[in-house]
Amino acid sequence: MTGDPAIDYEGRRFHAPDGDHDTVAVFHQQGDLVWAEVAGGAVRRGFTAGTRRPDGSLAMGYTIVFASGEVVCGHSVNTPELTADGRIRLSEAWQRYGPHAATGTSRIEELPHQDWDVN
Repeated sequence: MTGDPAIDYEGRRFHAPDGDHDTVAVFHQQGDLVWAEVAGGAVRRGFTAGTRRPDGSLAMGYTIVFASGEVVCGHSVNTPELTADGRIRLSEAWQRYGPHAATGTSRIEELPHQDWDVN
């Protein structure tokens, strides 16, 4: 299932399955407003906020402060899908602004519930 507008993100925790497992994003939701705090590993603090579109995708803006002191800002469009075991995977198409300008794609996956106390 992709782009499901019925997904409720409140309290769900995500990480990059192929990257820094110590960086965790905790999502929140009120209606179509979705936001997350990000911390751990290479990220000192990050914040993303945006809206869930009628097709279920998330249009988000973000700011991240890395442990190195580097600050990046940008936006992303995240398309949800369910993994075989029922967790959410977000495929992200992102663009960074300013001196760190770049574009790319990445994925984050919901942590299994038993791992939610990681961060």
